[in-house]
Amino acid sequence: MSWFVLIVSGVFEAVWATALGRSEGFTKLGPTLVFAGALVVSMGGLAYAMRELPTGTSYAVWVAVGAVLTVLIAVLTGAESMTLLKALFLAMIVGGVVGLKAVS
Repeated sequence: MSWFVLIVSGVFEAVWATALGRSEGFTKLGPTLVFAGALVVSMGGLAYAMRELPTGTSYAVWVAVGAVLTVLIAVLTGAESMTLLKALFLAMIVGGVVGLKAVS
């Protein structure tokens, strides 16, 4: 259950990171509210997962899931472009997370 909660928390990290960018320095109410809500859910899930999983592994997986999904959201919405190198490095991050899971 902790791994599932950790992954979901990483998804919410991508939500709050994207909303933070769209809030334009907290000047737009909608994205600011999404940021705040997603931040609470994301941090709460991370804290829950860390009760059973090692801190370093939990944090690394949480950041990796959030980072990869944040980039993918930006690519899918047209805010960023995808390059072969960017895809390679994202795959390396995913590979690192799979490796952490395998050794935990």
